[in-house]
This record gives sequence, C-alpha cells and structure tokens, in this order.
Amino acid sequence: MKFANNNFTRINTLKAFIITFIGFLLLSCQGDEYQFHQAQKEFDKGEYELVIQKLKPLAQKGFESAQTNFIIAESYRLSNRINLSFNYYQKAIEKGNSDKMIPYHLAYSAKANGNYEATRQYLNQFIQTKPNKAYRLKSEIELEYLPQLPELQKKISAVDIENMKGNTAQAEFSARKLGDDLIISSTQKPEIYKNNGLPFIGLYKASLKSPDEIGKMELFSSQIFKENANEGTPTFSKDGNTMVFARGNTGKSKDVSPDVDLYISKKEGNNWAVPERLSISDSLAWDGSPSFSSDGKTLYFSSNRRGGKGGLDLYRVAIDNSGRFGRPINLGSTINTQGDEIFPFVSEDGKLYFSSDGHPSLGGLDLYVASRNENEIVLEHLGVPMNSIADDFGITLVDENHGYFSSNRTGGKGDDDIYYFTGKGPEDRWWSTEAPPVVSEENEKIVHYSVKTQFVDPNGKAIEGVKFSLRKNGQSIPGGKGDKKGFAPTFELNANDVLDFLCEKDEYLTKRSSFSMEGREIPQVLLKKEITDTTFTFQIVLDKPEIGKEITELYQINPIFYDLDKSDIRTDAAEELEKIIQFLKDNEIVTIELGSHTDSRASGPYNLKLSQRRAESAVKYITNKGIGPERIKAKGYGETQLINECSDGVDCSEEQHQQNRRTEFKITQIKED
Repeated sequence: MKFANNNFTRINTLKAFIITFIGFLLLSCQGDEYQFHQAQKEFDKGEYELVIQKLKPLAQKGFESAQTNFIIAESYRLSNRINLSFNYYQKAIEKGNSDKMIPYHLAYSAKANGNYEATRQYLNQFIQTKPNKAYRLKSEIELEYLPQLPELQKKISAVDIENMKGNTAQAEFSARKLGDDLIISSTQKPEIYKNNGLPFIGLYKASLKSPDEIGKMELFSSQIFKENANEGTPTFSKDGNTMVFARGNTGKSKDVSPDVDLYISKKEGNNWAVPERLSISDSLAWDGSPSFSSDGKTLYFSSNRRGGKGGLDLYRVAIDNSGRFGRPINLGSTINTQGDEIFPFVSEDGKLYFSSDGHPSLGGLDLYVASRNENEIVLEHLGVPMNSIADDFGITLVDENHGYFSSNRTGGKGDDDIYYFTGKGPEDRWWSTEAPPVVSEENEKIVHYSVKTQFVDPNGKAIEGVKFSLRKNGQSIPGGKGDKKGFAPTFELNANDVLDFLCEKDEYLTKRSSFSMEGREIPQVLLKKEITDTTFTFQIVLDKPEIGKEITELYQINPIFYDLDKSDIRTDAAEELEKIIQFLKDNEIVTIELGSHTDSRASGPYNLKLSQRRAESAVKYITNKGIGPERIKAKGYGETQLINECSDGVDCSEEQHQQNRRTEFKITQIKED
C-alpha cells in the first residue's frame, strides 16, 4: 500500500512537472513573440541599439531567424556600423530572407571589413536583380573602382600619426584648435542616443598639454548645450568670435528623422550667445560638418538636400561683409559623387580636404585633397596610414605640416578617436604623389549647357513682351524682352550657374524666379559622346493681380507657421515674411491681408484672440522692415478655417495640428494707375 501511494505521488509529481514545463514553454514563446514585436516598434522609431539588444538573444535561439537576423543587420547598418552587419545579413539569406537589397548591403559590409573580392561578387549579384537607376549606377561605379584599391593601399602618406593622449572610451572626433584648446565633438552627454546606444554628442574643450596630448574635457558652453540633442562639428571664424556647428537628432519618438541643421553663435564677452538656426539650412535635409574658409568669406558644408549628385554633397556659400549668407552652391561632379562627401576643410593655401566613400576608398570614408592646377581640379587620395579600411574623416590642419583627423580604425581607445599627424615630406605636399590623381578633369567629356526661358500665364499661354532683368551667380548681366511667343534669348550656362530673373509686364504682377544648374549636370559615366549639347526649357509663370487671390507657391512664398499657443515669429517663418516684403516692394499697387489661424485646441474665443495676435505679430515684422502699415491688414480667424479634419474631439497628430497654425496671404486691394 505504501508502494502504491508512492507511485501515485510520483505520477502526480510527473504530471505537475509536465504541465509546468509546457506552461513555461508557452510563456517563453509568448515572451519571444512580445520581444520581437517590441523590437520592431523600436526599429520603426530608429532606436537601433535597443533593437540589437532585444533581438540578439532571439537570433541565438533561432526565433524567426530570417527576419530577426535581417533586422539586426539593418540596425547595425543604419546606426553607422555596417562592418558588424555581415554575418547577420548572411544568416538572414541562409534562413530564407529574399530582400533584394541584401547583396548590396553585404557588398559594402564586406568592403568595410577589407574583403574586396566578396564586395565584387555581391555587387555583381545585386546588379543582376535589375535595381533602380541610382543603386545600379553606384554599384557600377564601385565595381570600376575596386581594381584601383590595391594600388591605393600601396600609396604611403609621408606622415607620422599618433592616437591623441586623452582620447576616452567614448567617441571623440572633428577636433578644431581654438587658442590653446582643442574643441571636440564627443559622446559625453548624460542621456543615451537610442540610435546607436552611445551618449548624445556635445561640444567639449580640452587644453593642449602638447600637440598630441589633451587634458580633461569639459563642457564648451552651457549656452550651446541642448539636452537630448546631438551637437558637433564646429568651425570658427579667424578671430574666434563666430562659430557655426551642427545640431539635430533629438532622439525623441516624434523626432527620429535624420534632419540636422546648421546653427550660428557669436561670442559676447567670455560667453557664447544662444545659437540661431542658419537660414541656409534646409529643414527637410541633413546639413552638417560646416567649415569656414581661411579668409572667412565662404562657408563650406555637407548636405543631402534635393538637387545634389547622390548622398551627401559638399556645398559652399558666400558671406558678404555684413555677415549675410548667400545661396548655397554645389561643388560639382568633380568633387561630389553618388556616395557621401562630408567634413570639408580649406587650408590657408586654398586646398580643399574632405572625406568620401563615393570616390575610390579603402573601406568606409577616406580622406582626399582637391587642388586647382590652372583650370583643372585635381583630386588626390591621402594614402596610408592617413586612410584605412575604417572611416577616416574630420581632418583639420594647424599649419602646413601638422594637424588632426578622426578615425574609428582598430586599435583606438573608443568608438571614434582623434589622431595627430606630422608631415615628413615637403611642407606643401606631405601626402605621397607616387600614385596618379584619383580624379582629373583632363579626360572628361564635355557638355555644353544652355537654358531657353518662356514667359506664360497660369494656363500655359505665352505672354508677349515681358521685360526682364537678370543676374548670373549674383552679378548683373544684360536682360531684355521676351518675343511674340514669350521666349527670352537662350543663355549658355556652366555647372553650378544660377540665373535670377526679375520679370515685369503691364497688367501682371512683377515676378522673381530663378533657374539653377544644381543637380542638372549629366554624370560623366552616362556621357557617350566627346561633346554633348543640352538645352533646358524653363517656364516662368506670371499672373494678373486679382482681389482675393492667394499669394502662394507661384511666387515661391509659403504660409508661415507657429508653435503651439505662441504668436512669435519663428526662423522659418521669417524667411517667408522676407519674401512677402520683397513681393510688396516689387508690386506697389497691391494691399494684402495676413490671415492667421489656430488649431482646434483651446476655446473658440481664446483662439480668435490668439490668431489676431499672430497676424499682428507678422504685420509688425513686415512694417519694421519699411513697408507702410496701410498696405497690410491683420486678420485673425481663430479655428474657423481648419484645413483638415482636426476639429474638437478628433484625435490628430502634432503634424496635423501644425498645418492649422498658420498665416496666409491674399490680395485685398489693387491701386489703379
């Protein structure tokens, strides 16, 4: 009986164990599923380091291997660690993931690890999938460059390089000398940037104990510091009193886009002023790594704005004597490629140093120098050890033969480190010249560009006899008058040229319009003939004044927007109001209304008053610039004219509410001659 009772007990214990074990398995599966879906949400928000940490254990278990390994690989690539993505992309393919972009990413991951043969194989495999034009073109160019890389590895820079004493386990890069200090971009902020798992980037200063050693880093300026934002890559005017730097990527869930803008700050005594966003920044683009020319008359920077050659391109913008910035000009196809060009620096002798992964590079970003030989731009790779299979970037010269650069090569102390270099060769050419220039204009095919301009009404009908004045690249050139079919004479253009028209015709509103060659150049690889003639057709639309007519994008003017419950004029709004001021100066016969609106939040009476304050704030801005107050009327409409469905009780995003917080412009009176 005792024996029977013991068996019964054992059976019950075994049943309990089996039930518990099955429950554990079910909970484990549910836990893995939950973890996977959470990681997908974090991936969509750009929180790549969190994704990697969540999915690595699942990948080791074999959970959803095809997708789990793919997402880990993508997270490494999108957080600028493509060298770590190779095994995960391969595993994703092995487990059945058929994403067409995997061979392309494998190619560049292999290259970042120095495996050029695998790069070639994967690029050829990718091209066979018939990708879109941009990816195909970049792949074909990379395949053309690959045979050059063994020769580049043999090109030796006549320099000694040293890892800076004072680098930390964090990232330090883009050092700029200011007095006896190095100003450094470093991941030292308290908060973590979820994109890559590192602290946010901030600006720090460290005293130079010697050219290759810095003391302890401390915050550069409390006025520049912004919590939960990346700030870096500063450049300083020659007198050290003006700084331009990049700020962006706040890491908030509603602000995870790659948008980065340029900011300017001026020194006030011993402190720096609160920075202001530069008007040349494109709010829809990444604008970063600024650099003043040695004479302070030009600012260089990198941007992926619309109209470029590929990824990030280098631009220059003139600065006049009053400190105003002109129009950004793309540096053209000799410098810019389908890849990324970034971190420009112009030396005292006018040479342009920068980093690129679109020209032949050993791995990621490589360092180059561009110089002008008469009318020819010659581009040279800086060789080894300045370059490696890692990212090499952020070069700055202290004098002709000494300087700093940044790299995440193996053997460093942190993610990115600062390196000090000393030239061993001739002072004006410390890089090797054993290898030929990477790019030269000597054998480039020639393209003759021109533009044919026609003046038309909003229905596309030609307008005869439009008088126009003209500026080319900011300089006045002879204008003229359109013919019977509305055509102006054909103008010959060069790369990067900009034509600015001022068009006048009785009974029509005066119109300003521009034609830019930016982004219109034909890549050399697409040219088949030695000489090609290309003519662009450009229409300028003129409209007649009409009471009640909105002043819209036809005049390159957009509504202005406001922050929640605010009426002050933002920087982006000021840009549009400057256009309104110019419109009113050009068209003295018109009077306009500034109609302001709110979103649906808060009460109707409150919003009516708020909208009136917004309209009056905009009117004040314009009258302060010399426009007579009798020509402008402020009118607040509150929430009575919403442009979407975001009325009371409707759940809308902040972006949708923002659309309603606006001021629009329309003509209310036309003065007769």
